[in-house]
Amino acid sequence: MNAHAITFAGIDGQPIELGDHRGHPVLVVNTASECGYTPQYAALQDLWARYRDRGLVVIGVPSNDFGNQEPGDDASILAFCQDRFAVDFPLAAKQPVIGGNAHPFYTWIVEEFGEAAAPRWNFHKYLIDGEGALVALWPSDVAPTDLQVIDAVESLLAS
Repeated sequence: MNAHAITFAGIDGQPIELGDHRGHPVLVVNTASECGYTPQYAALQDLWARYRDRGLVVIGVPSNDFGNQEPGDDASILAFCQDRFAVDFPLAAKQPVIGGNAHPFYTWIVEEFGEAAAPRWNFHKYLIDGEGALVALWPSDVAPTDLQVIDAVESLLAS
């Protein structure tokens, strides 16, 4: 299995099928509205705006798994992201990302790459290539616009 077999429920009720993005890099990030890293929404939006016309897809996955920092429902999360950070990249419905009830994307990450690849906090980033393979991951403290993320995205867009 690869990431293209996985679907997220969208925050707007529409499915986000990773297979629909075959041939394009996808950055999947678990997010939270009340975290010290929450300002990374702005950097994710910047990354999306800069590269979406070249094929990059950014998907935010709200989760309340770390520090109860995403307590709201989907409607309040969407309003927060749009009002505070003008987010218009796809957002999944709120999901668990760790433990026995983790969303299948995160279960796949752990099954394929081991427990060390599981998110450790909010705003953990996973870069999937156009074939659905995980090619890079970054912890919360690496900003979406960090040079290592930009270089990895540009490399995938060039290939």
